[in-house]
Amino acid sequence: MLTAAAAAAAVPLSVLLPLASPAAARAAGGGVTITSYGHSALLISGGGVRVLLNPFQAVGCAAGLAEPRLSADVILASSQLKDEGAPVASGRFLVKPGSYRVAGLAIEGIGAPHDRVGGKRFGPSTLWRWRQGGLEFAHLGGTAGTIAPDDAVLLGRPDVLIIGIGGGAKVYDGKEAAAVVRQLQARRVIPVQYRGGGPTPSCDLSSAQPFLEAMAGTPVRRSGGSLTVVPPVGDGTVIELLR
Repeated sequence: MLTAAAAAAAVPLSVLLPLASPAAARAAGGGVTITSYGHSALLISGGGVRVLLNPFQAVGCAAGLAEPRLSADVILASSQLKDEGAPVASGRFLVKPGSYRVAGLAIEGIGAPHDRVGGKRFGPSTLWRWRQGGLEFAHLGGTAGTIAPDDAVLLGRPDVLIIGIGGGAKVYDGKEAAAVVRQLQARRVIPVQYRGGGPTPSCDLSSAQPFLEAMAGTPVRRSGGSLTVVPPVGDGTVIELLR
């Protein structure tokens, strides 16, 4: 993800909701703070643990962004491609499918094709599921593959779903991402891997607009650079646009 403000402003049918406050999170005794570093890099802090998703090198669609050179307890990467699994941060780096126990978290990695041709172009991707701060997470930040019924069962119904929406060769397009959101019945949806500015020759991602149109009628919250999510999050779907 690059920026989201322009995309959010362009969807008049969406409902803009107020942000949860950090004070509400403290009062609830749980929850997480999610900070965006652009593209599909997010830092999720809560439950005494820091989880970093998809650190990148500033190349391709991530060109011009500050690389997330952070320290985290665990790093969950979709793959080892430079824009979603670069070795720029410090922490336990996980990229392969499997069951892990790190910093008190039970983490499940599920293998999936990265592209629409069974991984023949970009190889495999890993989908991630874990529980943190009293919330169920699913990280689908780097795949265009169909979610098989068995994998949907493993992913469960996420309180927070991170999903790529920008299309191109290795990321869901807007309609595909919307179908996955509905398949998993996700409660909070954080779109990543989409274009926020004008056309760039080295980037094949589109804006967030096709996804927002495919999810027309779903409440949208413009959350700035970070947001706080506190359980319980309710039963409906809300899109959280981070810049």
